[in-house]
Amino acid sequence: MSTVNKYFFIFFICCFIKANSCSMYKITVHGKTMVGCNHDTWLLTPRIWFETGKGKGYLGAAFTGARSVGPESFAPQSGMNESGLAFSRLASATPQKGIKDLSDKKPISNPEFYLKDILHRCKTVEEVKAYIEQYDHSLFMEDVFVYIEKSGKYLVVEPYTLTIGNDIKYVQANFCPSQTPDLKSIKQPRYVNGTTFLKNKLDTSLSFCTALSDTMHVCRKKIGDGTLLTSIWDTNQGNTYLYFYHDYKHLVKFNLKEELAKGDHILDITTLFPPNEEFKKLAGFKTPLNSHVIELFLLFMAVFLFFSFTFFLISFIRNKHHSKFRYMKLVLSAMSFILLYYVYVLAREINIFYFPAPYKDYKFSLLNIAAYIPFLVLLSIIPLLVINWKLLKERSWSPFQKMLFILNNFSYITLIFLFTYWGLYDVFS
Repeated sequence: MSTVNKYFFIFFICCFIKANSCSMYKITVHGKTMVGCNHDTWLLTPRIWFETGKGKGYLGAAFTGARSVGPESFAPQSGMNESGLAFSRLASATPQKGIKDLSDKKPISNPEFYLKDILHRCKTVEEVKAYIEQYDHSLFMEDVFVYIEKSGKYLVVEPYTLTIGNDIKYVQANFCPSQTPDLKSIKQPRYVNGTTFLKNKLDTSLSFCTALSDTMHVCRKKIGDGTLLTSIWDTNQGNTYLYFYHDYKHLVKFNLKEELAKGDHILDITTLFPPNEEFKKLAGFKTPLNSHVIELFLLFMAVFLFFSFTFFLISFIRNKHHSKFRYMKLVLSAMSFILLYYVYVLAREINIFYFPAPYKDYKFSLLNIAAYIPFLVLLSIIPLLVINWKLLKERSWSPFQKMLFILNNFSYITLIFLFTYWGLYDVFS
């Protein structure tokens, strides 16, 4: 792979968005605080790991996560330290309101180290707030963090806002609290289910928290995907309770003190539980997120479609003779441009592979229209093949142009097979 292609490949892969529709809650009753986190994602590598305190005053901590950021290194999604300080991370597109100038703050050069360092250094939410205020934490533009200490006090961290609360119960999903003055307007089922569950009763028993986590979990109809990992953190006893892939019958328990005594170590959560048929189905569903072959194919398609778009457009402009199939070059150029955009969409909007077709964005956008591009390709393929066959007998196109037309049709057919496999035509299911 050439240097140019290598950097293009890195850029293309970096476009992927790992969308997480997570949720969390905390309950404090009679001095005991329990924190529950549902990590909803399509990632296939859930981990729990334990890190001892490195140096005087540093605390040991446990973390869970599923997004790989290096060899045996994962981005923290939730965690708890020896002082009972826990946290949860939730994806949330931050409205462009209340933007503050944080240019005088320290930059965050390593997000994963920064998040872990908070638990290694801090015991209370006030200490967390003081730590975060040193940095330009607007780096996390698509995240909301909730830190909860043993007393039940909590800190909500948004890109431009830090808010401390002390309610006995707190539920959070994928929204920015400071930008949502009327919480009754939140329609996210996991949030509504959680707040409804807690209306009439509060309890910190494991059975109650498990039922609450179950109530808030996600299991989508298309593939059965949703909540990859549920972690329940007992901030007083230092226990961690794990449930894997929205199966609330099988439980794995860890004690933080006992695990830290073993030194630093990381565990593959999929190996801690019995075989899960729904997870096997998810793992077998190939997308650009979990298949390097499909990643490379989409990269190739992006390069090929860009070339076809440019070549046929230039050829159309240069060919001023009104030949029989001259305008076919303009059609092929337009088709290449439309599909180039859709390949870009498939690389960025991983949600498309898992949500029902035709895909609808959370608010109306160009994505809602782009969802019908697979149908455009399907309806066009027969006329394109017929015209391609007729052109083979014509002399108005060069052999290279004819061959490029054939390759375009071949790529369209391949994409149709992939669109079918991904369920992009299943509008009636």
